[in-house]
Amino acid sequence: MRLLLKLTPPFEDPVLIFTLVLLIILIAPIILNRLRVPGIIGMIIAGVLVGPNGFNLLHRDASMILFGTVGILYIMFLAGLEMDMIGFKKTKVRSLVYGALTFLIPIITGTLVFFYGYAYPINSAVLLSCMFASHTLLAYPIVSRMGLTKNEAITVTIGGTIITDTAVLLVLAVVAGVAQGNIGVGYWIKLVVSLAIFVGIVLFVFPIIARWFFKQIESEKGAQFIFVLTLVFAAAFLAELAGVEAILGAFLAGLALNQLIPHTSALMNRLEFVGNNIFIPFFLISVGMLVDVSVLLEGWETLVMAIVIVVLALATKWLPTYIMQKLYGYSVVQRNLMFGLSTARAAATLAVILVGYDLGIIGETALNLTVVLILATSLSSSFITEKAARALAIFESRKKPDLSEKPDRIMVPIANPSTIESLVDLAIVLKNPDYHEPIYPLAVVIDNEHAEEEIYKKNKMLQEAIKHAAASDSDVQLVSKIDINVASGILRAMKELMITEVVIGWNAKITTRDRVFGTVVDSLLENTEQMILVSKIVQPLNTTRRIFVIVPLNADLERGYLRWLRSLRLLSTQLGAKLIFRGRRRTLNKIRMALKGARPAVEAEFVPMMAVTEMEEMRAQLTKDDMLVVISARRGTVSYKGELDYIPRVLSRNYKENSFIIIYPEQHPSLYQDNQLQSSFYTEEEIKY
Repeated sequence: MRLLLKLTPPFEDPVLIFTLVLLIILIAPIILNRLRVPGIIGMIIAGVLVGPNGFNLLHRDASMILFGTVGILYIMFLAGLEMDMIGFKKTKVRSLVYGALTFLIPIITGTLVFFYGYAYPINSAVLLSCMFASHTLLAYPIVSRMGLTKNEAITVTIGGTIITDTAVLLVLAVVAGVAQGNIGVGYWIKLVVSLAIFVGIVLFVFPIIARWFFKQIESEKGAQFIFVLTLVFAAAFLAELAGVEAILGAFLAGLALNQLIPHTSALMNRLEFVGNNIFIPFFLISVGMLVDVSVLLEGWETLVMAIVIVVLALATKWLPTYIMQKLYGYSVVQRNLMFGLSTARAAATLAVILVGYDLGIIGETALNLTVVLILATSLSSSFITEKAARALAIFESRKKPDLSEKPDRIMVPIANPSTIESLVDLAIVLKNPDYHEPIYPLAVVIDNEHAEEEIYKKNKMLQEAIKHAAASDSDVQLVSKIDINVASGILRAMKELMITEVVIGWNAKITTRDRVFGTVVDSLLENTEQMILVSKIVQPLNTTRRIFVIVPLNADLERGYLRWLRSLRLLSTQLGAKLIFRGRRRTLNKIRMALKGARPAVEAEFVPMMAVTEMEEMRAQLTKDDMLVVISARRGTVSYKGELDYIPRVLSRNYKENSFIIIYPEQHPSLYQDNQLQSSFYTEEEIKY
């Protein structure tokens, strides 16, 4: 039967090849999902069936290798990009411990087995043991899909992965150097220097270039996508020049761009979409095409050796996770999740073995057994991770929610076309990702003889808003109102839609008319209880480095305290920006305690400040990439002071180059003056949303 399969001529028409691969990517997950089998396994099995050792429909030629290489680089890049950097800083010791355990236990065990059990030379034994030590985050898309990337167990596993894979690749470099007779002081100096230069360029130079590019090409979303891919492959190439594998470069590129690509942004959505639906499936199929199941039929000795290798590979990855569970008190589900993620062998393992094969250190039998190991561990990893991730996701969903974590219904009044994208982006970043409420862009038209013409213009602007939000995979519900004035239309929409937050733009200019008659914002503050965020976004949100937060005394006593604090947490997490709180010591201590157990964790600093008016002296401390947030208050509330009324004037005069947000916290309904709005002098020109 196998001979008949080998006689099947492989497809050579590029169009037919690509069509077949796309059909596999489409159909395999659908069929296996009905059987409750992870879609990743479907890709690998499909690769086995259509590959040269199956029905021989496809060659593993240069094009498949190219797409497969892009796929594994994409997996490592996304792992770095989605990594919780704040959480990693807090758990770096645990990551180091886990990385050491998941490297030393497998490599020592493997070396002893191959050296004493199968009489391999020491060079070959060490190299073969590397396939036990290294692992690939093959099942990471499962964790990402279930929204568990911020869990500490995942953060520690990713940190441990890069440590163990880096150690394995360094071992490979040493073994290869010994085999070629190149080992010596000069070799070590060259390796250390090249690695230092490579890491320095990727982690320090790439972010500077990316920050500059995102500022210059803010509106060109396609150009941003191509730019990010260019950096990923440039980092991969630099890794190879430094003497290590390309996957290390892709992972470091993800870390370098981590704080510049918000997780809810349109750019992040594009990166994940292309990777998860094209490049990563190509890699999985190419891995399956390597598998030659007939190796197991060569004799009992080969079959037993294959079983021993698979059992040892699983056992030497389970033991480190068990030790971590006992050391740090992880749950059984978290342990299983760490085990599942660290079980799969693919990219690094394959790279090590192929180098050893090319150098003559290992033979063809060991190469084939490695490919069988890749299949077995990939299947195990997918099953274990899927089961553990589902259990953890269910457990997380059953946790009692904080009252401040109630669903957000965010409205974005818009009138100025040039601010649509920045306001919608800010609303997306501030929206609680655990709930699926839409964002409500609002256009208000004054009821006069030009109303029909204005409705047409405003609807065109709303279409731009929905187009921009859709690129980030966010739900949007457009709202249009005709009313006697702008403020009345906004207030009526807030009541009808039960809005919890309003994100409104401000041109940072205070006119004589505003002083006499007030503004739309004044009317909203007097007639609502909801949180109002008045913003002026000057710099791209994703280039924000630090967020300075000015907090008045007694701000922690307001009803909306936890809600605005949660919003700042989300802002910091999404933008990767450090929070710097300034205020009275007692208030800062309350904020510090509230943030202490928050998840995801945020990086925060607390600087005492006697009075809010001291913010005028802060200008020298801020750069263009810093954002200023002022927690203000409505008149008559416990944290209100007259000096807060001067904040807009200070911002408009001293902080023209900085983005800023003035937050008016949610208030008790008793403070809400439910008086009917009178026909007023407000016009749409008073405020540029």
